[in-house]
Amino acid sequence: MELRRYEDMIRFLPSGPLSKEELCTGRFQVGQEGALDVYYAPHNDYLNEQARVVIVGITPGWQQMRIAFETARDALSQGESVEAAARQAKFAASFAGVMRTNMTAMLDACGLPEALGIPSSASLFDENRNLLHTTSILRHPVFHSGKNYTGHQPPIDRSALLCRYAYTDFPDELTQISEQAIVVPLGKTVSSVLQTLEERDLLPNHTYLHGFPHPSGANGHRHKQFEVARSRMTEQIARHAW
Repeated sequence: MELRRYEDMIRFLPSGPLSKEELCTGRFQVGQEGALDVYYAPHNDYLNEQARVVIVGITPGWQQMRIAFETARDALSQGESVEAAARQAKFAASFAGVMRTNMTAMLDACGLPEALGIPSSASLFDENRNLLHTTSILRHPVFHSGKNYTGHQPPIDRSALLCRYAYTDFPDELTQISEQAIVVPLGKTVSSVLQTLEERDLLPNHTYLHGFPHPSGANGHRHKQFEVARSRMTEQIARHAW
C-alpha cells in the first residue's frame, strides 16, 4: 500500500484545513511533464474489489485531494491503521455536493436501485457503500499550470505521462474488481478513454454505460445528453448479470 511510504509525512501535517502550499510540494509529487504536475493522494490506495458499481471520473481535483489528506491525517493521528485511513479517505473524498445529487438522480432514472435492490442510488454513498467503488482514469490528482486538469489541455493522448495512467494503470485497477460491475464513465473524456481501451481489448468484462453525462452543474447540456442515452443505459442495467 503506497500510503505506508507517506504515513509519517501525513501523520504530522498541520491540523485544520490544508493548503496547496502544504500538499502540492515535491515530497508528494509523483509525476511531472511540461505544465502538468501529478501528486499522490491517500484515497487512491483503497480498492473495493467486491464493488457492483464503479463510478469513474477524470482525475481527483484539489478539493478531493485536500479532503483525502485531512481525513487520512486525522485517522492516523487517532491511531487508525493505514488500511482504515485509506478507506476513510476514499469515502470522505468521493463525489459530493451538486455532482453527487445530479449523478444519483440520473442513475435512479435508469433503474439502478431496482436492479441492485437498494432504496436509491444515493445510498451507495451511505448505507450501501460496500457496493460502490469510485475512481478516476488518472488515479492521482493532476494539475495543469496549477489548476485542476479537465481532460482537454493537453489531451490525454498527447501526454506520455497521462497515457500511462489512463491506458495501463486504470485498466489494471478495473481488472481487480472481482464482480461483474456496472461502470459509469462521467462525461465524454472518460467514455472516450474507455472506448479506446475496448478497441485495444484491454477492458475486463464489466457493463459500461457510455453516454452518461458529466454531472457537474457547469454542464448545461447534461439533461439533453442524458435523454439521448437514457433508454440504452436503462436496458444495459436491466440486462446486467447480477
